Amino acid sequence: MPIGKRSPTPAVIGRLRLANQGLLGGKRASVPEAVRWMTAMQAQDLGHALWAVGQRVAGPGASEVRAALDAGTVVRSWPMRGTLHLVAPEDLRWMLGITSGRLLQSLRTRHRELNITPDDISHARDVALETIATLSRDTEAAGVSREQLFAAFEEAGQVTKAQRGIHLIACLCQEASLVQGPMAGSKGNAGVQQLFVPFDQWIRDSRAVDREPGIAEWFLRYIHSHGPATVRDFAWWTQVPLSEARAALSAVQNQLVELPFGDASYWMSQETAAMLDDGVPGARSVLALPGFDEFLLGYQDRSLVLAPEYAELVVPGKNGVFKRIIVAGGGVVGTWARTGTGKSAGVVPEPFTGTLGPSAERSFLAQARAYLKFMES
Repeated sequence: MPIGKRSPTPAVIGRLRLANQGLLGGKRASVPEAVRWMTAMQAQDLGHALWAVGQRVAGPGASEVRAALDAGTVVRSWPMRGTLHLVAPEDLRWMLGITSGRLLQSLRTRHRELNITPDDISHARDVALETIATLSRDTEAAGVSREQLFAAFEEAGQVTKAQRGIHLIACLCQEASLVQGPMAGSKGNAGVQQLFVPFDQWIRDSRAVDREPGIAEWFLRYIHSHGPATVRDFAWWTQVPLSEARAALSAVQNQLVELPFGDASYWMSQETAAMLDDGVPGARSVLALPGFDEFLLGYQDRSLVLAPEYAELVVPGKNGVFKRIIVAGGGVVGTWARTGTGKSAGVVPEPFTGTLGPSAERSFLAQARAYLKFMES
């Protein structure tokens, strides 16, 4: 369904995305509900991921997100792009069924360099599951740490140096033999690592979704939570082949609205399109979002919300490490940093143009206070 001749600005598209991601009011009632709505949330830096969830849920603290990981109502794994994401537990297996084959194929050269064969992966699986079973029986441990798995691999003759160990673990997670489970330690005590547990013991109820309808569902959920977005955005985000992404669009196109912009077609839900008639919220909004937030990382083309001349200020040296971002009126206008720890912790804004302006600065400081309170609760 086309939307006609309306042609919004990049800032309006940015605000529509903020609204769909639950960042302009309409926050979700619980951590699992927020993660399920987003379908997947980038989470290679767990501290940043905690705040990403916190910005989308009404009134939680970081401890509630950790509790969801401890309870298994949210899981953290590598469902796509070889990157850690938070997902709903019932979705992980079918997502892996769509993405893992292509990912593992892309790693064949690296696995040859590391001398990882299918027999090695099978052996590592047996060692890992036996190690977990033994420690659970002898010590009532909830799972095993990466270091414990590495030690068991080494004892069994599987070298773990030069990233070989983490590739073995990743293979076991890609095939749904293992998954990251409860936190390895309490808040303030190694609380950024998780224990590895058997997949089927941790996730008891997995949905069965075939590939073609699965990609169609994934695309529809992506557009509802991330739109307006393009088919190429989705194909990059999931690493689903573009031909299959286009087929998914064809399957659900009657449920979506097309927004021509520039040289591309952006897709959004009918509810999102209605905002263009009723007024898009957030023109004066100021948000302190974490690094790696889906508002920026959820799209192949980020130039709509981040001017190219400022991109390297967000990713210094193009090293893949994204700084925390300040978003005002639907666009990225700066970065921010946390300073100190405990009672001396603070937040420092780093706007691209040197100043936020009085009103925006007051809004940012309110966000900073909310962030510090969240991380301590």
